[in-house]
Amino acid sequence: MPDAVVVPEYITVHLGSPGSNAKNVTVPFVDYIKNVASSEIYPTWPESAIRANIISQISIALNRIYLEYYRSRGYDFDITNSTQYDQAFQYGRDYFGNISQIVDEIFNTYVVKQGTVQPYYTEYCDGINVQCPGLSQWGTVTLANRGYSPYEILQYYYGDDIDLRRADAAPAFQTYPGVPLRVGDVGNNVLEIQRWLNRIAQNYPSIPKIPLTDGSFGRTTENAVKQFQRIFNLTPDGIVGEATWYTIRRIYNGVKRLSELYSEGITITEAERLFPYPLRLGDRGQPVSIIQYYLKFLSRFNNSLPDIEVDGIFGQSTENAVRTFQSEHNLTADGIVGERTWDAILDEYRKTINSLPYEYQSYSSLLYPGYVITEGATGKAVEQLQTYLSVISQNLDAVPPVTVDGVYGPQTISAVEAVQSLYGMPVTGYVGPLTWNAIVELYNGYRIF
Repeated sequence: MPDAVVVPEYITVHLGSPGSNAKNVTVPFVDYIKNVASSEIYPTWPESAIRANIISQISIALNRIYLEYYRSRGYDFDITNSTQYDQAFQYGRDYFGNISQIVDEIFNTYVVKQGTVQPYYTEYCDGINVQCPGLSQWGTVTLANRGYSPYEILQYYYGDDIDLRRADAAPAFQTYPGVPLRVGDVGNNVLEIQRWLNRIAQNYPSIPKIPLTDGSFGRTTENAVKQFQRIFNLTPDGIVGEATWYTIRRIYNGVKRLSELYSEGITITEAERLFPYPLRLGDRGQPVSIIQYYLKFLSRFNNSLPDIEVDGIFGQSTENAVRTFQSEHNLTADGIVGERTWDAILDEYRKTINSLPYEYQSYSSLLYPGYVITEGATGKAVEQLQTYLSVISQNLDAVPPVTVDGVYGPQTISAVEAVQSLYGMPVTGYVGPLTWNAIVELYNGYRIF
């Protein structure tokens, strides 16, 4: 067990009971709590009741992570969405605005028994249909209406010998400076906020750009903060308090992580990615670049994977990354990319892409399908791509018309090449993540909502 309790950036949820053949999704920890809270309780409840319930939900999640409850038993996830074992989680659902705001404020608050370190397993049930020794969700409403504070509610159910603590956040979180930032403030913290907001504005164009990032909190910064707050269901007061700070940081991390992959020299010729032959220390060439690309991508969402260069040279750093991946996925940790390791890396890459929440995407349309689309490809992803291109071609003469038939043929290739040319990309005719996002960006600019 770890020496200290840390709020992870991400949590992996199994969408079923522990032994079921269900998929895993990896989501930001904060979003997981928002989802659970929005699934388990009502936004109309008194705020004290809502806060007490959320703290109990955080405590359960941190307990599972701290104890490595499932991973120590050989599972590849942190928690399930089965209420028989853990707590409700409805993948893809929307969050209630007031619940979302409260979670942003208290996402690292949890219950401990006095004299202990580990987060307490704060068992709870609805208290009407199901009874349990722990917290009654509907009972919290009654207590809140009597004037009980969140801490008093939790004491009522879990005993007087509990404390509330705040966990450290994972390195990906930026520590809140301790005081709200507002008009008139100056310094490095203001400068950080300005830079983060300007980067986020590239993906959320309704947020006004701050023309002068000088560390001085003026009206332009205030306006950008207000618009950000409106988008993410925060009080639009233009003040960067703790909830706003952490939300800005989290969204910045999300949009930056994806774009970094395309700004750090990853210019792989997009081609069909089939297992070629075993790759090992000293090997060079395109297959090495491909596996490096996958591992580099995964390192953005797995802190244990080292960040490596995509240079087509299978050096020591690549071998170390392969060994780490193999160890985490119950593969022989020999540092050699055989067929099983290749397939496992590719599978994890696709799962990661397909499980990313929409708010972390460069674009809010359909996610990149997780594989390169090449000549001869068929299926739903091709049909969706053609639909996007068809709308674009009707509004942009430079892009030739496309028939939506689900077959990736010469006509579709020509349209793709036209988009790549417009964006200054290598004109390959293949559709990888960068090309896909460019097409979606154009499509979003022309479609009728």
